[in-house]
Amino acid sequence: MQMPEPDPDVLARRARIVARLRDALPAEAVIDDPAETRAYECDGLTAYRCPPLAAVLPSSTAEVSAVLRICHDEGVPVVPRGSGTSLAGGALPTADSVILGVARLRAVLETDYANRFIRVQSGRTNLSVTGAVESDGFFYAPDPSSQLACAIAGNIAMNSGGAHCLKYGVTTNNLLGVTLVQMDGTVVEIGGAHMDSGGLDLLGLICGSEGQLGVVTEATLRILPKPEGARPVLIGFDANAVAGACVSDIIKAGILPVAIEFMDRPCIRATEAFAKPGYPDCEALLIVEVEGSDAEIDAQLALIRQIALRHNPVEFRESGSEEESKKIWLGRKSAFGAMGQINDYMCLDGTIPVSELPHVLDRIGEMSKVYGLDVANVFHAGDGNMHPLILFDANKPGDLERCEAFGAEILKLCVEVGGCLTGEHGVGIEKRDLMTVQFTQVDLEAQMRVKDVFDPGWLLNPAKVFPLEISATRRL
Repeated sequence: MQMPEPDPDVLARRARIVARLRDALPAEAVIDDPAETRAYECDGLTAYRCPPLAAVLPSSTAEVSAVLRICHDEGVPVVPRGSGTSLAGGALPTADSVILGVARLRAVLETDYANRFIRVQSGRTNLSVTGAVESDGFFYAPDPSSQLACAIAGNIAMNSGGAHCLKYGVTTNNLLGVTLVQMDGTVVEIGGAHMDSGGLDLLGLICGSEGQLGVVTEATLRILPKPEGARPVLIGFDANAVAGACVSDIIKAGILPVAIEFMDRPCIRATEAFAKPGYPDCEALLIVEVEGSDAEIDAQLALIRQIALRHNPVEFRESGSEEESKKIWLGRKSAFGAMGQINDYMCLDGTIPVSELPHVLDRIGEMSKVYGLDVANVFHAGDGNMHPLILFDANKPGDLERCEAFGAEILKLCVEVGGCLTGEHGVGIEKRDLMTVQFTQVDLEAQMRVKDVFDPGWLLNPAKVFPLEISATRRL
């Protein structure tokens, strides 16, 4: 079949836009070669791909402002991108859009130990924030599994959490201020190093807004002194629901571990083959970590042992050294990579009340049989942030569609039991058509009015978050 000739007007407009971007940025910061823009055609949700019109890699707030001003003038959609680790399609471009990557914004701008904050450019990776302060006895608390690669910009966009969020909270609890560039190029400062600011909580709007309201170029983050000590225990059980009940009982007892992580048999087997952490042969296991002085740790673990023993654990293993602690955490840290060795999978993200864990785990097992697709469960059990991994064959016709339908049912179940569609991965394109399950038309209209204020032309991160049939009339 003969391909249609490109529209000359479209080509001329594209050339004009790229030329203006090259005038505003160093030559190597603008990418428009089709072979090179393919590197930006998707994020961690690789089932969907679309090369952008161009990609730009600014190195300062001023350059980000210049890019947005040009795109605003030209009516060009802009897709902000951190490190591309989004699992919800949050950085998926459209064919007429410009990807604005913050990967070159990596500097530490200010460190203040007396007031416990650090100010960084938003392209800096999560783990490297702790790396900048750990030699002085501090750390940055949010620790998503992708922390080695994910950018602070993406953490803010999705309000990311991590294994230790049970005690320390997610990004919003550790974010003090941002420098935000609006779609028309205006630069605004929101929040700051002080504890709280007057007026509307605009910082609360920005954190978790998925790039819908502006591009964050700098962030002021709370840093904390390292705890005196920490110690994990590994607890094995003969049923998923029993492990879920143990989690619920630990939380009900008023104990606040720094982390409670859950893994089921498929995930245990995969991680054992992949990383050999020495996990027991069981249906489910919990990793529970507490911290403080030796006396505090001993007291907390004694209570946790009492609770666990009521559920007849297969094994209760307490770490006795730093090496043993690393071994206990090794499998959990390797879980997603281990599952990728054996199957294609889709990683979901829904949040439920902790008391509903046993019921939800049982229902996921039942639905797995109905859809004929296996599920591996690994998640932050302490705060009910679930990450079921649905296994499928990407090369088998119909398998992806079946996987997506199964995933939608799991997320609907999360809402049904009093939870929500997402804990930290965001909505992106993955869950946008499920938003009506959790929110009414009035709720969605209120949310869209906020976007109308920040981005009247709806040019920022198009086709994300809001169902297309509801938001279609918004873009000018």
